[in-house]
Amino acid sequence: MRAVVVSSPGGFESLVMSEVPDPVPQPGEVVVEIAAAGVNRADLLQRAGHYPPPPGAPAWPGLEVSGVVVSLGPDAAPPDGGGWRVGQQVAALLAGGGYAERVAVPAGQLMPVPTTVSLVDAAALPEAVCTAWTNLVDTGGLRAGQTVLVQGGSGGVGSVAVQLAAALGARVITTAGSPERAQRCMELGADLAIDHSADDVVAAVLAATGGRGVDVVLDVLGAGALADNLAMLATGGRLVVIGLQRGARAEIDLGLLLARRLTVAGTTLRSRPAVEKAAIVAAVRANVWPMLDDGRLRPVVHALLPLDRAGDAHRMLESGTVFGKILLVP
Repeated sequence: MRAVVVSSPGGFESLVMSEVPDPVPQPGEVVVEIAAAGVNRADLLQRAGHYPPPPGAPAWPGLEVSGVVVSLGPDAAPPDGGGWRVGQQVAALLAGGGYAERVAVPAGQLMPVPTTVSLVDAAALPEAVCTAWTNLVDTGGLRAGQTVLVQGGSGGVGSVAVQLAAALGARVITTAGSPERAQRCMELGADLAIDHSADDVVAAVLAATGGRGVDVVLDVLGAGALADNLAMLATGGRLVVIGLQRGARAEIDLGLLLARRLTVAGTTLRSRPAVEKAAIVAAVRANVWPMLDDGRLRPVVHALLPLDRAGDAHRMLESGTVFGKILLVP
């Protein structure tokens, strides 16, 4: 089969189409013929040599796909007491290998394509929805009636997190890089969208909350935003860091954490054991998939590109102009 491999760590030109062996399902795995693959910032890091795949994962990028089941390995775990079947349309959370024509996936990381979503668009869901759910709810403890700040509401995860938090009954504040992008975040369900290129985000958040701050911050910026994020948290608030776009190292005032009983957590999804990923996927199917069925949540797709234009997809994502997800179509 064809796959987009990283010829050597580097720039866009290092993504090249190559022939690789077809996947063979191991016990508990399902092989999916890929209809589309989501492009994530983690893929950019892998291309540059900063985020190698975990042991056992394919060497080429791609953390989420949609497609059709074409074969089953022994003991492929059945969903809901039934069973995955050849020809079934699925979306899948991966540890790698999505930039290809086929991929082998642990059965616990598969989800049926919602009836309200096209097969191709479903590729925009698994990584973003699982990341948003586990970090907002499991780690961040977000509940109805609380206030959350989503840093980067126009991103692949952010555009889902805004919708998810709103569907959970939270008050949603988010940031975006222009008035137009902020307006689109409002259309996704944000109560307030701040143009971070022109406005003082800390001042705007504190003004909007009467000086109290927010209960949860979901952050993709990292070190460069640490002080501001802590300043915007209410007493007892939780900062959940899921990205490092502005660096990995910063000083933290532990006295501030103690005085205001703040929590700082950092998580990744890719490197978690399969059993943990399966538990997250099961929770997403139970709690988030109904939101897709009734229209409270939808995938946000910026563009579709052929698989052999993966380099162009990375260039677009790095430009900062993408709203939602870019999908690669074999």
